[in-house]
Amino acid sequence: MNAIYDKSFLFAIRIVKLYRFLSESKKEFVLSKQLLRSGTSIGANVAEAERAQSSADFFAKMNIALKEANEAKYWLRLLHATDYLTDRQFISLETDAKELTALLVAICKKNPANHK
Repeated sequence: MNAIYDKSFLFAIRIVKLYRFLSESKKEFVLSKQLLRSGTSIGANVAEAERAQSSADFFAKMNIALKEANEAKYWLRLLHATDYLTDRQFISLETDAKELTALLVAICKKNPANHK
């Protein structure tokens, strides 16, 4: 689980820095705030899952993290489509978001409740 924890934490750092850039340099507050919430929530849910009270609790937190990763990808696409992110910024961040999503999907597929 360290890989997902580390990747989600590093992604959150990038999102916080992007939020600071967008709000200070581009004066964009609404979309970037949405991205800040979803992008940092991924790691927060992964961290909560580390101390889950049960297997069901663990997978519930990981599923929430997956939903937040999908939402973050949406906000990144929207910020790119509205010219707040350059192609280079978008591709770099989207690549990280896709890697996180793939890891979370793999973890969520291991849920025994899905195989009943």
